Amino acid sequence: MSALGWGRRAAGLGRALWPAGRPRLLAEEEAFGGVRGHRRSSSASPCEQDRRKDWGHAELLEVLQARVRQLQAEGVSEVTVKRVDVALAPEASSAQSPGKARAGAEGAAPKLSGRWAQKLDKEQRLMQKRKQRLEGRLQKRERTLAWQRQLRVEPRLLSGRLANQLQRWEQGAARSPWEEQLAQLLQEAPQRLSGDAAKASAVRGSDVRLEGQRQRLLSFFECCLLTGHLPLAHHVLVTHHSRSRQQRLLTLAMYNMVMRGWAREGSFKELVYVFFMVKDAGLAPDLLSYAAALQCMGRLDQDASTVRRCLKQMAQDGLQLQGLFTAVPLGEGERAELLRAVRKAEPTFRPPPPPPPPPAPQLNTSPLLREVYAKQGCPVSYPRLHLPLKKLQDLFQQQLRVELATTVTVQSVEKAQPPTEEVLHARKTLADLRATWETALYQELQETKASEARAAREGRPSLFPYLCLLSEREFVGLLLQTLQALPAQGESLLFLAHELGLRVFNRHIVQRKQLSKQVQVLEQHYIKYLHLLASDTQVAERCLPRQWWEALGMPEAPHEQPWPVSVLVQLGKQLAEVLVQAVQMPGSLAAPRGPGSLIPVLYHVYSFRSFRQIGILKPHPAFTQLLEAAAERTLTFESTEVPMLCPPLPWTSPHSGAFLLSPTKMMRSVEGTQQHQLLLERCPPAQLHGALDALTQLGNCAWRVNGRVLDLVLELFTDKGCPRLGVPAPPSEAPRPPQGRQTPKSGLLPDLSPADKAEMRRELARRLKVAREMQSLRADALCRLSLAQHLRHRVFWLPHNMDFRGRTYPCPPHFNHLGSDLARALLEFAQGRPLGPHGLDWLKIHLVNLTGLKKRESLQARRDFADQLMEDILDSADQPMTGRRWWMEADEPWQALACCMEIARATRAPDPAAYISHFPVHQDGSCNGLQHYAALGRDSVGAASVNLLPSDLPQDVYSGVAAQVEVFRRQDAEQGVRVAQVLEGFISRKVVKQTVMTVVYGVTRYGGRLQIEKRLRELHDFPQEFLWEASHYLVRQVFNSLQEMFSGTRSIQRWLTESARLISHTGSAVEWVTPLGIPVIQPYHRDSKVMIKGGIQSLTFSSSGDTSQKPNTLKQKNGFPPNFIHSLDSSHMMLTALHCYRKGLTFVSVHDCFWTHAADVAVMNQVCREQFVRLHSQPILHDLSRFLVKRFCSDSRVSKSVWVSRLLDTLLSVPKTGAFDLEQVKRSTYFFS
Repeated sequence: MSALGWGRRAAGLGRALWPAGRPRLLAEEEAFGGVRGHRRSSSASPCEQDRRKDWGHAELLEVLQARVRQLQAEGVSEVTVKRVDVALAPEASSAQSPGKARAGAEGAAPKLSGRWAQKLDKEQRLMQKRKQRLEGRLQKRERTLAWQRQLRVEPRLLSGRLANQLQRWEQGAARSPWEEQLAQLLQEAPQRLSGDAAKASAVRGSDVRLEGQRQRLLSFFECCLLTGHLPLAHHVLVTHHSRSRQQRLLTLAMYNMVMRGWAREGSFKELVYVFFMVKDAGLAPDLLSYAAALQCMGRLDQDASTVRRCLKQMAQDGLQLQGLFTAVPLGEGERAELLRAVRKAEPTFRPPPPPPPPPAPQLNTSPLLREVYAKQGCPVSYPRLHLPLKKLQDLFQQQLRVELATTVTVQSVEKAQPPTEEVLHARKTLADLRATWETALYQELQETKASEARAAREGRPSLFPYLCLLSEREFVGLLLQTLQALPAQGESLLFLAHELGLRVFNRHIVQRKQLSKQVQVLEQHYIKYLHLLASDTQVAERCLPRQWWEALGMPEAPHEQPWPVSVLVQLGKQLAEVLVQAVQMPGSLAAPRGPGSLIPVLYHVYSFRSFRQIGILKPHPAFTQLLEAAAERTLTFESTEVPMLCPPLPWTSPHSGAFLLSPTKMMRSVEGTQQHQLLLERCPPAQLHGALDALTQLGNCAWRVNGRVLDLVLELFTDKGCPRLGVPAPPSEAPRPPQGRQTPKSGLLPDLSPADKAEMRRELARRLKVAREMQSLRADALCRLSLAQHLRHRVFWLPHNMDFRGRTYPCPPHFNHLGSDLARALLEFAQGRPLGPHGLDWLKIHLVNLTGLKKRESLQARRDFADQLMEDILDSADQPMTGRRWWMEADEPWQALACCMEIARATRAPDPAAYISHFPVHQDGSCNGLQHYAALGRDSVGAASVNLLPSDLPQDVYSGVAAQVEVFRRQDAEQGVRVAQVLEGFISRKVVKQTVMTVVYGVTRYGGRLQIEKRLRELHDFPQEFLWEASHYLVRQVFNSLQEMFSGTRSIQRWLTESARLISHTGSAVEWVTPLGIPVIQPYHRDSKVMIKGGIQSLTFSSSGDTSQKPNTLKQKNGFPPNFIHSLDSSHMMLTALHCYRKGLTFVSVHDCFWTHAADVAVMNQVCREQFVRLHSQPILHDLSRFLVKRFCSDSRVSKSVWVSRLLDTLLSVPKTGAFDLEQVKRSTYFFS
């Protein structure tokens, strides 16, 4: 906005002030809104602009004069106006009006007096500062315009004929308008390139090393358009096109993106330049190219002949006119301009109507989901929340504010320090430093942006547009937040850079949604959505949340493509370096008698972790001590790290669901991988309905904090912790360096022998490692407990997504039910249910399960055992810390204590059956992976071992394997095998359990040996010199025992492993589709190294570029069996969740551990068994074989390959199954128990 416009605002404000009795300060709000626009330059001459600026300043003086008259009218008699200097250009001074000239010529005023005079003086100073800021911004605007004038516009073409044609057209532009040139240019066939250009074109798409560079370049162009730097994008495009080696990085999508930008601006000349480059690169324009050209013609209101020639050429290229309106993503304005141009040539043209909605919503046709989506014949009782509509609306507004702010600040539960003089002084010092750092960071950011702008001017895709996405204030806040959260031991620069880049991206996405009015649309639809969930509303027809949301017609927001990992890391690294450079503190804080010069707060050091040297950003110990002394009791989290305060959005597509504004993927994956997302987007929408609805149902479970348990945990946490109960001790309890360590220089006492010194160094390393682990555990517990305290009196929700196998996880990482025993004990259902006639019995059985006792006993025996322990149970509930503390001996002590408290309240209620319980009761699968293998192979022996068969007592597969191993050991001992004799009396369930449990999930003999060695090391009386030999022997016998007991399981495992090995040898990653229709692809590829050079450290990281890299054969074959079983157990869980929801149950899961209210355990158990039988009644292995044959063996071009031939033979040799009857699972009490 010009200075004249600003002056008019000031004059308008003066007129508004004239009748008012109370003074107001000038507001900035939109005064500088136009300064940032890069193409809104004034058409006035420089002299005229200066004259307008001076008039604006004179009008400011007029405002002040009016203010003086107002104050005088109120009785302030001695008020005059101080002289305000206005720097006038000599040639512009005569242009002032006489009245305004007199106002500027006021002499120096005497000293002001009185309260109103002081206010006037303050307002004058504020206006003077704002005037200076305005002039600074105008100068910055002038520098920007001058910089843009240096950017290249005209391309240098590699084709001599096209270059001559462009030159002739430019020289004859007056006779041949640019629109005519475009029409002729479109008739040019793509040039047949020669030499280096032809080679570059051949390399295009084949050199996998270029893929990352292309992704970065495309992201750069997109970011330039978003931040209004279209001339810069054009300049970089021209620079790359002009150099044959760089031109191979350019794709048609990049040219189209820049063309689309010029079309929006109505800049036809620049658009033609890009068309020249497209032809010069040997590319053929596509629908998006023609849409940009026609849109620009419509915006400029071109004549019909030019449009007609363009449409004719498009038809000759085989492109349909209708496709412009159906296949090209356009905004409303772009669509209108395009239609305007088309109707110039074809006045009767009508764009094709949107595709009619299907007569009925598409339904999933899977036989497993037929009942879930059946409209008739199956009564439904979908659950509602316990909260009324008004409360849910308030909660939505709270969550919306949280996500718009992007961060959440909570009070820490660390023990509060008394506000002593030392604490107050530390807090003041810290506040002063932060104020200084804000200024320093602001200046450093500006210098960094200027440096990146220079790099972009040289034609390189720099970070400049990314640094323009957020304001300096937001960047400064983000960096100070990062500094505050940095641990004392430092953080890997690579990890820190990636996190910073990701946070910038998330904030940018939230801002885009806010600016594009998506927030208002979301609010309107979400309020209607709540009518389905609220306790006091009614809907015409009960349905699933996703179905209701789709019926509301919420337009799906365009999918935001994530930035490449290299861009995230490079941007984050640059911001981290800004933080290192700008943040300093006085040296006196580190050494009180030291020099007063500034020292860095952050240091970049190198350290070895897992035998690898990595760069670390580490805070100065003096800064860490200052933070500890200040004892600030706040923690800051990203909004996506905290549970939601309202029900999550229902999942409706692979990228739409969960949080209100923050971007969340339905399928979490390694950063940089793309195949998962591509597979999901290619799926028919109905195919994913089962997964979408299951994730929505899990996220709709409302939670609350168990306050009594939290109080007890905080009591231990703020004291000295209790590692035995999972409450980490504070750093003060960490082990000290061993005796004998002297000064940092000598390190060890000089009189020690070399062996003693080596032993002391090992002991020192061990203690340092323990101290670091304690500090990490303490920080993790602090986050969890602080969030629990923050949410203590609130209802909250945990949105879910899934991994590539379909296994589900809560999105908030710090506080959820997938954590440890302590984390689970802090949570309970927000919605209660009466216990009913059998609920109290299930609470007692659940308590005994948590203790780890009576695992081989019946349910009745467990309930009787709980009755015998009732005195201890009540004592634990009433006096958890001062009584007999029976609960502390349980396997899961905190959950056992919470269950004791629930049982105590229920038994003391007037009517236990009517007692409202919020406590979740668990039902665990019995070695669930082996259960799926036994069902797949119809293995009767294996099925009996894992409780698929009905029995009076639960079978324990781990004890069975230990017994079989003991049989083998006894035979070998009799034959004189030394290690078998040494192992007598040491083979137990505990020694073999972990290996048996993980064999089904792909553990190798090497990994199994390490597991057994760890268990043997824990046995104090086992001769340690036999550890290696004994662990080797035992792991071999465990595998032999499993082969003996689960023959069908091992044959299926070998078939899956061999199939995956052969598939990877054909050059493909293993793919399959789960029984619920989720497409799965294993993300194991050969890593390529990516290097980010320069700065304080060159960062090198592995990138799994799965669209171009060859598969990692070892990982593919070892990962297929466990991943396939995981995809089956996730399918079983989702089926159980959907059917429980249909019956009105509250249901959540931790993989193969299902949770519900005590009153509903029997119903959940019935559903769980029915769905397991239905799942395995499908021909799962034969379906898998048919899919793999079609996917990897049907291509005639590769069918003659030796690998493909062997693969086909293997896939057709599906393992034979046994005679186990699946229906028996429905009668098995201990299948899940």
